[in-house]
Amino acid sequence: SGVGRNWGWASAGSSILAEFGTLHMEFVHLSYLTGDPVYYNKVMHIRKLLQKMDRPNGLYPNYLNPRTGRWGQHHTSVGGLGDSFYEYLLKAWLMSDKMDTEARKMYDDAIEAIEKHLIRKSNGGLTFIGEWKNGHLERKMGHLTCFAGGMFALGADGSRDDKAGHYLQLGAEIAHTCHESYDRTTLKLGPEAFKFDGGVEAVAVRQNEKYYILRPEVIETYWYMWRFTHDPKYRQWGWEATQ
Repeated sequence: SGVGRNWGWASAGSSILAEFGTLHMEFVHLSYLTGDPVYYNKVMHIRKLLQKMDRPNGLYPNYLNPRTGRWGQHHTSVGGLGDSFYEYLLKAWLMSDKMDTEARKMYDDAIEAIEKHLIRKSNGGLTFIGEWKNGHLERKMGHLTCFAGGMFALGADGSRDDKAGHYLQLGAEIAHTCHESYDRTTLKLGPEAFKFDGGVEAVAVRQNEKYYILRPEVIETYWYMWRFTHDPKYRQWGWEATQ
């Protein structure tokens, strides 16, 4: 039809952070390959807009209305709807040979807000990343969010205030939590989402969260943690899931 439109379910026709916020790495590279700056200019316009906008508690909501330029529903997730935005800020910095300091600053600022408002430790000592919804923390972590362990490890080098060790440890803690979500199931395959509430830890509660569809995020984090630490347990955990 030639008419652009957003998903009907996406908070009053909003665009999704993980989609519009992830274009910059590919489009910047496309301008590099073609010599045409049009792709670079388009995505840098998005980045500049995001930098200027007020963010509740420093967090990026998952929805942005393209007509009003305002955030939609105040829902922040490091998993579905938000995930690759954070990952690609970091990778844009790496792809630029660490020259894209703007992307690195946006990543660092976002991670600091995520640590402050979304990352918690359960009564049983498991570190998890919850979701922020309308001013409240939902103590639920999605399988998609498990990629963040590897992202924290990847971003440890170059982190602020010499916090490389801190972020490598945080990556290890997320990897451990996600492994527990696998290990606590009958089939040893992790659920789509798992809770940390009411005495329940790293376990799916709702029936519509008790399924596994070959998502790669947990194995991805194992791979990154193996590459950075060479701890054999990550290979063992990966092989357990493969079996």
